Amino acid sequence: MKKLGVIFAFLCIYSCTQKKEPAVKISISKEHGITTASGSIHRIDSFPSKHIVPRPVDIWMPDGYSPKKKYAVLYMHDGQMLFDSLITWNKQEWQVDEWASKLQNEEKTKDFIVVAPHNIAEIRHSDYFPKKPFELLSQKQQDSIFSEAKKHNLSLTRLNSDDYLKFLVTELKPFIDSNYSVFTDTNNTFVAGSSMGGLISMYAVSEYPNVFGGAACLSTHWIGTFTNENNPIPEAFFTYMDANLPNASTHRIYFDYGTATLDAMYLKYQDKVSEVIGKKGHQINRKFEGADHSENSWNKRLDIPFVFLLGKE
Repeated sequence: MKKLGVIFAFLCIYSCTQKKEPAVKISISKEHGITTASGSIHRIDSFPSKHIVPRPVDIWMPDGYSPKKKYAVLYMHDGQMLFDSLITWNKQEWQVDEWASKLQNEEKTKDFIVVAPHNIAEIRHSDYFPKKPFELLSQKQQDSIFSEAKKHNLSLTRLNSDDYLKFLVTELKPFIDSNYSVFTDTNNTFVAGSSMGGLISMYAVSEYPNVFGGAACLSTHWIGTFTNENNPIPEAFFTYMDANLPNASTHRIYFDYGTATLDAMYLKYQDKVSEVIGKKGHQINRKFEGADHSENSWNKRLDIPFVFLLGKE
């Protein structure tokens, strides 16, 4: 009976179309202190999940959003960092609303909305670190990485990335598809993020190529932790990508990197990145000289991946 009750409760979350009410209570963005330059935001305070720890999800819609037309969907990680620098921990933001509005108004991209699940800082590394590449390592290497992560106060004791992707694909996407006027096909569904968010975006398009038609991976954190010394992680990622990254004939995949601060630690791997993605027909692994590892760097070039993924054909 308990199991039936759980199933019934879960179904109730999504089955309210006849009442014409959102399946999960959505409140207006300004109630949460979010200020946008353009467009509007719906906030789900705690999206229910049987796979991961519930968390806020922000849904950005352009000015003039209308249920009479269809929109592509871009899923972006680290949702609390995307829209309003006044409420972010470092007073920086991606300026997603500014760029998305500008590009749509100039007709450089399809019409699209942005779905932005927040990270939970204490488990962000565990949620975003791709599990299957990690499992290519020996047990000794895995134990060493967990030990190294502990030294850097990272909560990397287990990897939740497979469950995080299940949340995106089997829980969040069905809710968005049912409650917003969006295209649901692969050619109109994309994923993007930076650093660890770049890793999980690469993993998402590789694990679910029939769901995501492309990924933008900015300043991808190839080293996995915070050391280059005797680090087997990058090679594990490249081995995984060689076997699983979808081909350029069917998917759009964008990589880039800067040269300063944390991005400088990725420089030694970029030739290998270009080689691996080149085997799949992908050509974009852009270098931004002097760019550091921050939202202020990513927001200066965000138009490039947006147009690449969502540009009109």
